[in-house]
Amino acid sequence: MAAPKKLYIKTYGCQMNVYDSERMAETLGAQGYVETATPDDADMILLNTCHIREKAAEKVYSELGRFKGLKEANPDLKIGVAGCVAQAEGEEIVRRQPMVDLVVGPQSYHRLPEMEAKARSGARALDTDFPEEDKFEHLKARPKAQRGPTAFLTVQEGCDKFCAFCVVPYTRGAEVSRPVARILDEARDLVERGVKEITLLGQNVNAYHGAGPDGGDYSLAKLIWDLDKIDGLERIRFTTSHPNDMSDDLIAAHGECKKLMPYLHLPVQSGSDRILKRMNRSHTAESYLRLIERIRAARPDILMSGDFIVGFPEETEEDFQATLDLIEAVKYGYAYSFKYSPRPGTPAAERQAVPADVADERLQRLQHLITAQQTEIQQSMVGRVVNVLFEKAGRLDGQMVGKSEYLHAVHVTHPGIRAGDIAAVEIVEAGSNSLSGKIL
Repeated sequence: MAAPKKLYIKTYGCQMNVYDSERMAETLGAQGYVETATPDDADMILLNTCHIREKAAEKVYSELGRFKGLKEANPDLKIGVAGCVAQAEGEEIVRRQPMVDLVVGPQSYHRLPEMEAKARSGARALDTDFPEEDKFEHLKARPKAQRGPTAFLTVQEGCDKFCAFCVVPYTRGAEVSRPVARILDEARDLVERGVKEITLLGQNVNAYHGAGPDGGDYSLAKLIWDLDKIDGLERIRFTTSHPNDMSDDLIAAHGECKKLMPYLHLPVQSGSDRILKRMNRSHTAESYLRLIERIRAARPDILMSGDFIVGFPEETEEDFQATLDLIEAVKYGYAYSFKYSPRPGTPAAERQAVPADVADERLQRLQHLITAQQTEIQQSMVGRVVNVLFEKAGRLDGQMVGKSEYLHAVHVTHPGIRAGDIAAVEIVEAGSNSLSGKIL
């Protein structure tokens, strides 16, 4: 019996790329591949790339350069580039790195078996199309391996918002929502394999409008209520959302659906209406704040998370102060902040940049405020009882680590706890990145 071929996948970027990497590993598993933790003994190396951050493409080329020695030592080694950099720079990757055997965009992963066979025959395989067929139907999980207690599930891809700074509409395409029945089938399959918490993914997940069983469109809230009925599924989350698509029924679901966790990532990007307009965000700071009020009225204990871009072209000190004011008003439990970096082909890339030293200084001030808010919220958890879904062993003997309903990392030391258990935990200490508790 022939030894299995070894597959090494390195994943960059968002949770959707993590999900895509899992599905690529599963579909190549049907071709005889097993995953390996190191590229050194791999028969195929796949880089699943992200194009959001600055110099993303250059980082990919740098990573490929590290594999040159492996390719020279093993001419049969196949190297592939997948994901959004592949979509944006497919031909350029082939030109600059002749050792790359296959390049596949994020909408064509289901064609990997054919592309792998083509690469094995000695030909180069390139596919960055936006095919009409549903890739998810071709990427059904096999074999049916046991899973950990948490999983991602992509329900929506692409974006129609065309924010001035963002490449997603160009690399992932227009908004597409998967049919409800297929999502429910995949969710049930995950639960049967040990999953207790599912995070629904989409570039603009709350714009979900998939076809329901009756042929009509489902909202994300309606999909959540159908998932709520699955026995064994204990927790539901979703990310990432746009403020303009936070519908009344989705807000209501946060207050009424017990399986929907009290955590919401709702990026605003800036607190300045002038900058928001230049970003093509189609909402104002005031409308965002009123939306937060409505969400908190439905679920008072909800923990808010956000994204912020600092130093967007033409941002003034007054604009930046408006962002700090908004952060002060919301009080975020988590936030992700970045210094603006131009993405080629986006409208903002042609505009006057804020000086780098000014943007750096603003980012430090913003992160200082966010860190203070996060610390305050972490400290406020001491003495509270939370429900923790345990996921894995910690670094210490007998220690287990999991997530609270608010997505806080919580660790306890208790001999009877196993991965997949959900237990009530009293928080006794707050660290900078995690909480310590005791099982009740």
